[in-house]
Amino acid sequence: MRGHKAALLKKEIPFYIMLIPGIIVVFIYGYIPLGGIVMAFQNFMPALGVFKSPWVGWDNFEYALSMPDTMQVLYNTLFIALMKIAAGLVTPIAVSLMLNEVKQRGVKRVIQTIIYLPHFLSWVILSGVLIDILSPSEGIVGQIFQLFSMKPVFFLGDENWFPYTMVISDVWKEFGFGTVIYLAALTSIDPELYEAALMDGASRWKRTLHVTLPGIMPIVVLMTVLALGNVLNAGFDQIYNMISAQVYSTGDIIDTMVYRMGLRQVQYSVATAVGLFKSVISFTLISISYYLAYKLVDYRIF
Repeated sequence: MRGHKAALLKKEIPFYIMLIPGIIVVFIYGYIPLGGIVMAFQNFMPALGVFKSPWVGWDNFEYALSMPDTMQVLYNTLFIALMKIAAGLVTPIAVSLMLNEVKQRGVKRVIQTIIYLPHFLSWVILSGVLIDILSPSEGIVGQIFQLFSMKPVFFLGDENWFPYTMVISDVWKEFGFGTVIYLAALTSIDPELYEAALMDGASRWKRTLHVTLPGIMPIVVLMTVLALGNVLNAGFDQIYNMISAQVYSTGDIIDTMVYRMGLRQVQYSVATAVGLFKSVISFTLISISYYLAYKLVDYRIF
């Protein structure tokens, strides 16, 4: 038995050697920067550095929580993130069910390709596209409003519309990727179940309701549970590239506030404290989500 394990280990040594560069990169860029967390408990001064800056304990956390905008930013983050999670689950399921009914493979593949393409584009590119499209004066959407003698809506400059614009644009970008997951789940359903339902006189809607949905329900539950870990991640890349001062009241989230405080206002310690608070909560939620995924659908990462 020991000889077998030694032979197996010897065979796998080249693979472990291949992992070394990746481990080194992760250690340098992922673990060493964690030493900067101490700034959350200091009155950090760049001239003094991490080792000589005075310690202030929990003062930065108390200051961050006492700021008048903190609760509103937390609410914005939760509202936008939960809306994205809900819409990001319902839309791909609905689209995958409709695509599953398309029998022409060529048409099905073309549709899949079209809806999947935005996933590969960064928000830097898409934000520029959306800013042009949604412009109330020169954008195509504004021109459509004017065509019907309606007042154009400034979707990116109106505090009431901005959160919903973020949710809809995020779903448009990512639902194609989710559709691929659910289409893959649909292929695992036994075709004989559909044949039996058809022989019993079930309509297409009944077959979808009683065969298709129960067949993909484990994947739906898994994706829902895993999405809970992203409750505090409302999408920094997207919102940072499209937010403006006039929509801070409904569009400012934790990540954009940390960026603004840390890099623009040079409040390194307070920004680190807010970021650490978010990281701890996110880590807790991710741990709970993986635990629930293991208990509900026997999903595990190790």
